[in-house]
This record gives sequence, C-alpha cells and structure tokens, in this order.
Amino acid sequence: MNLHEYQGKELLASYGVKIQRGVVVEDINEVEAAYKKLQDETGTEYCVVKAQIHAGGRGKGGGVKVAKNLEDTKEKAGDILGMMLKTPQTPGGVDGPGKLVRKIMLAEDSYAPDFDACKEYYVSILLDRGSKRNVIIYSVQGGMDIEQVAEETPELVHKEFIDPALGLQAFQARKIAFNLGLSGKAMKEMYKFITNLYKAFLGSDASMFEINPCMHNGDDEIIAVDCKVSLDDNALYRHKDLAALRDKLEEDPTEVEAGEYGLNYVNLDGNVGCMVNGAGLAMATMDIIKLSGGSPANFLDVGGTADAERVEQAFKIILKDPEVKAILINIFGGIVRCDRVANGIVEAYKNMGNITVPIIIRLQGTNADIAKKIIDESGLEVHSAIQLQEAADIVKKVIA
Repeated sequence: MNLHEYQGKELLASYGVKIQRGVVVEDINEVEAAYKKLQDETGTEYCVVKAQIHAGGRGKGGGVKVAKNLEDTKEKAGDILGMMLKTPQTPGGVDGPGKLVRKIMLAEDSYAPDFDACKEYYVSILLDRGSKRNVIIYSVQGGMDIEQVAEETPELVHKEFIDPALGLQAFQARKIAFNLGLSGKAMKEMYKFITNLYKAFLGSDASMFEINPCMHNGDDEIIAVDCKVSLDDNALYRHKDLAALRDKLEEDPTEVEAGEYGLNYVNLDGNVGCMVNGAGLAMATMDIIKLSGGSPANFLDVGGTADAERVEQAFKIILKDPEVKAILINIFGGIVRCDRVANGIVEAYKNMGNITVPIIIRLQGTNADIAKKIIDESGLEVHSAIQLQEAADIVKKVIA
C-alpha cells in the first residue's frame, strides 16, 4: 500500500525523522488559511505547492511549483489542484490520461535562507530479496532519478546491507554519513536521520522508503524534503492506523473492486484474460500464454474458494477490459475440488449470459474427471483442455 507524501512524512516525524513541514489542502478556498498557518509555524514567506498523487516525477509534470507570496501561492495552487497530472509513473506515462490531483500540500521553503549552501542526497531502504536482507541505498546525487545515476555514474551509488539478526549497527550509520562527505554536526545529524529512518522502516512494516531529496541545509540539519512510502499489505493487520490511510481513489478501480471480493488481481496490457487459483500457477499460465503468441491481460488468483459468486465476479472483472480476446481458466484442484469449480463456472456463465469471447477451461486435480463431464454436458460454448500446452494451443488458435 502506497502513502501520499504528506502521510509518509507524518509517519517519519513520529519516529523522530526531521521533515519538510507542510499543510494539506483539498479545496482552493482553504489555501489562504493553510498558507498563513504554514507561515506562522515556519516563518518563511516562500512556499512549495506540491501535488499529492501516488506517482513520482511530479515536478517534471508541473505538479511542484515554488510560490513567492500568498497571491502567488493561490495562483499556483489553482493551477495544480484539479489538474490531470502526467508523469512517467502515472498510468500510460506522459502520453496517458494522467492522475487527477485531489490534494495539494503547501510546504515550507526548506532551502531558505541560503539555497547555495544546501546539498541534496538520495536515501532509500528496501528489502533485497537476493541477499534476504534489508539494504540502504544512498548517493550524493540527490534530486535525480537514481536509475540514471546508477547507469551513468555507478560509483556514486552505495549500498549498506543490514543483517536481520543484528539490525542497523552504529558503525553502518556513521559509514553512510562519511561516504556522503559529511563531518562535524552534519555527520551526527545524518547518523540520527539514518537511525530513526530505519526504525520507522521496521516499525511500520514497510517494503520501501525513498527519500529524494534528503537535504543538508545551511544549519547542518538533515531533512526529508520528499518521501515515498510503500507498506507491506500482508502486515497491515498489525497497523490499523496505517491501513486507515489507504486512498482507494489513487488505485486502479478494477483492482480495488477485485480486492473487495477476495480476488488477487493485477491489470496488465495483454489480450488473454487469466483466471487461476494459486500465484505460482498463475505465473506459469501467464508464461505459457506469452510463449504461445498471446499476451496476458491480467493476473487473477481466485484463491481456494472458487465458488459461483467469486467466479462470476472474476468473469465480470476480466470482461471490463475491452482488449480481452479470450479467457483461459486454469484451475488445479487441491484445496478446492474441480467439480465445485466447474459448477461455479457453469452457474456464473449462465447468470451472465452475455459472454462473447472464447473461453478455454483446464481443470486438473481432485475430481477433474467429474469436472470435465460437468463442463462437457453443460451446453456452454467453451473449449475444454487437459494439458496446459493444449490449453495454450487453443488460445493461440482463437486469438489468431
């Protein structure tokens, strides 16, 4: 689950991480009061108007602007609030529809009074699955795309791996500060920043923190000017307060709907809809569709309770995609019996009554023979397969 920038900063601040302060606004009529509140708290006349969407590259798309005074803030807030912001990370990229900006944050000018004295760094924490350890990635090249930095100047990107049994050690935090070229008070501040940031990462069961830029200002303070926070969905049951921060309007509406029915769904850009039980089988099904010349339109795991209602909802969700030219149902009967799934498919198909795309059904496992008989005698216009390759060959034929 992703958080907005302002939500992520509130989380960091609760663990003692210094942040760029700001006030969130959802209505243009709230701007003046928010600006005055920010001025009273920070004393800066300049402010930064920042779009709050779940995507990076906001500045390049016109979603981050510096305002000089109240009137300038009102004007720039009016430009950003309600705009369709397009960045490389919004749906379809810069050529796509973009995302509607429903909230903005008026943030303090953290670079005042001496912009030239400030330095920007990149700091992130995430799980490195290869080494089975958390890793802190950092660079002196903050404010830039880290992928570009890693490609053009890889020697400027450092990694510090954290032993899960020992946690972040003091010498590692000091090493990070040293590699960033800091000394004196600034080094001590970076030590505190990294230590508290890692505590926040563990304490919130996050999957990623990205602070870009992490700023060293003229007073030798280390501040999170921007942040991206992704939380582990599987751990949200332990964090009811964080789960309540979810903004469904920022997520794919089809994926949100699927989640309400207990379906694990991810929208893709292919032409063959997939309905499978089990993540591993789903991945294998997507692979063989690709190898057969098709392209998966989605990842959809119906789980172990593939009853008629769930199958019907899965059909409806898949068919919302106009690019779907065929649907492959691939079920292995282990926890759930194949005959139960077959009855669910038949009932769902008849309830919908308007399925026009070809459907290929492969049911293997417990009571697979009974399931095949149910499908064959149902009168449904579907293709039945026994082997996965056979199902893939039928997919190739029907989408040709």
